[in-house]
Amino acid sequence: MKEVVVVIGPGSIGQAIARRVGAGKQVLLADLREENALSAAKVLSEAGFEVSTASVDIASRASIEQLVETAKGLGSITGLVHAAGVSPSQAPPATILQVDLYGTAVVLEVFGNVIARGGSAVVIASQSGHRLPALTPEHDRLLALTPADALLALPMLQPAEVTDPLHAYQISKRCNALRVKAEAVRWGARGARVNCISPGIVMTPLAKDELTGPRGAGYRRMIALCPAGRAGTPDEIAHLAALLMGADGGFITGSDFLIDGGVTASYFYGALAPA
Repeated sequence: MKEVVVVIGPGSIGQAIARRVGAGKQVLLADLREENALSAAKVLSEAGFEVSTASVDIASRASIEQLVETAKGLGSITGLVHAAGVSPSQAPPATILQVDLYGTAVVLEVFGNVIARGGSAVVIASQSGHRLPALTPEHDRLLALTPADALLALPMLQPAEVTDPLHAYQISKRCNALRVKAEAVRWGARGARVNCISPGIVMTPLAKDELTGPRGAGYRRMIALCPAGRAGTPDEIAHLAALLMGADGGFITGSDFLIDGGVTASYFYGALAPA
């Protein structure tokens, strides 16, 4: 049976990862806008990959479940790359929570029910999750373990508590890492692994929009003052993802990897520290 790697959100990072983990496998590219998936599929197919496409709305359980059925129809699901989401500049808090927090929880749940033995996954979160102040142990547990369909009803996620898009984004990405940690236990019972990657500023079309948007000055300051002194590239994220998804990462699961050029380090202990 053909091995299938599902890439949700085949943008620059998703495509870069697909190039490293998709050779000899059926790669299924899924995006909210199928034209985006088709565009990515053209590039990958011309590079020798076996590619198919689907549309998916990760804010919808039914849509995610349909994507799983499509993937199962292609073969055995041995890989998942979840790289879709919306940024603080793209949507209001409620939409960010619906897509980035709830949607990711459902993706992990539904794919965790079908992932093949020996399979692996990476979820692309964000450095933003690391800059959110520490939550209480009880809040961590609620974000990690509350059934996906009850998450958005948690008191800590109500509009009076999450009042701006950046806060919604930060708590969503913190939740992503916590859900991965919890799901690794369940995935492990199937002989599969799942990890989280929290990138900093990576030069993609979305990042370029952010750099010229209302938060652009802050992003440019992060790049200038972080230890690396530059933004990252999709290939650097993909190198890490390939390690985590491959045989060399076989002892790694339930972990969150911060890859941000030292922005978070500088935020807490360096030039980017709040006054």
